[in-house]
Amino acid sequence: PVLRGALGRAAEAAGVRPHWILALRDTPLARAVSDDDRLPDWAGRGVATPDHVIRTKARPLVLPPLPPGGDGPALAAWGRSLEQALEAYGADYRAYFQRQNAAAGGAKKALDPLPRVAAIPGLGLVGIGKSAAEAATVADIAEAWAQTLLAAEAIGRFAPVNEADTFAMEYWSLEQAKLGKAAEKPLARQVVLVTGAAGAIGAATARAFAVAGAEVAVLDLEQEAAEAVAAACGKRALAVACDVTDPAAVQAAIAAVAAHFGGLDIVVSNAGAAWTGPMATLADADLRASFELNFFAHQSVAQAALAVFRAQGLGGQLLFNVSKQALNPGPNFGAYGISKAALLALVRQYALEEGEAGVRVNAINADRIRSGLLDDTMIKERSAARGLSEELYMAGNLLGAEVRASDVADAFVALARMERTTGAVLTVDGGNVAAMVR
Repeated sequence: PVLRGALGRAAEAAGVRPHWILALRDTPLARAVSDDDRLPDWAGRGVATPDHVIRTKARPLVLPPLPPGGDGPALAAWGRSLEQALEAYGADYRAYFQRQNAAAGGAKKALDPLPRVAAIPGLGLVGIGKSAAEAATVADIAEAWAQTLLAAEAIGRFAPVNEADTFAMEYWSLEQAKLGKAAEKPLARQVVLVTGAAGAIGAATARAFAVAGAEVAVLDLEQEAAEAVAAACGKRALAVACDVTDPAAVQAAIAAVAAHFGGLDIVVSNAGAAWTGPMATLADADLRASFELNFFAHQSVAQAALAVFRAQGLGGQLLFNVSKQALNPGPNFGAYGISKAALLALVRQYALEEGEAGVRVNAINADRIRSGLLDDTMIKERSAARGLSEELYMAGNLLGAEVRASDVADAFVALARMERTTGAVLTVDGGNVAAMVR
């Protein structure tokens, strides 16, 4: 995340989009190059084949060794060295372009000066791309460079083509055409984490973010269930088994997401469940269990996500599923509604405290969605108790239309794209006067 944040700031300074996806290679091959004292010399030599330059640029960014421990003042100092290395890399790239463009007649337009490969002693080689697929491709090429370099050095000297030939290849229009120029989707380069992702709303939300171009990580209690949802979100989606009521498990899961994609941008804290019964006779254990999942788990997710947001310094988003029970409580749903009301207060508190850091915090207020909370049995019982058909019961709102999990998913995506909105509650219930926010 520290590297991703620094890249973002360098990108903004260069006038390009700040979010990038990272892919780490810490294999023995990658480490053999990244950890070698000869790395600075090797990095300046060039790429393994001229064709590689269009994806990796002419050389990797060589960073200082990763400090032991990975946090505290040593990491902060490493981050400052990283910023200086990026600035020097950009200056060197611009000078390279000016030199070679002048020699070639001055007709070329400069590409961005950002590296596409970072070599970090103590960690490995990092591919940098606009998507997880592109970052992985760059990382693969970086390993191919490492393999070629080591093989050449074992029998002689690694000596690629000269700078002029490298420039000619990098700026040859036919080579640039290989990268494609298709417009990016609205949430491209964004890393999104969804909790409770195997449920109806969570699965629909993960898919909706994937369709919008985001890189998606799905968290659920069961690994197999998470993997099924991830498979529906594309080849690069990540599945992580996580009990969100365990703060240590939450921290480990979010660390895994950051390690996989390089960081995190949007969290959809969706996991929840309902405990029912009148408050006067409700078991204390049930009320506490409801708060553990419907309030404290969201707090654990938010705290772990904010640690990544702060390391990146690129802002971020926290999106919560608060449910209509937070605003319009129903009989025998006190354990659920009270914990959700506390969650709504948490949403407002985070919006208040994190706006200065560019973190937006918003919530969805949804009702009557076919899901684990409102399953077929409950729908049948509730519709029969009201003397309605199941269809009429599910469409019991001002619009007279059943609200689907996909409608909630679309609302989460819409909130994610509302760049000047924080502290908002977006209602997705077809119209329920008693649950209207104001």
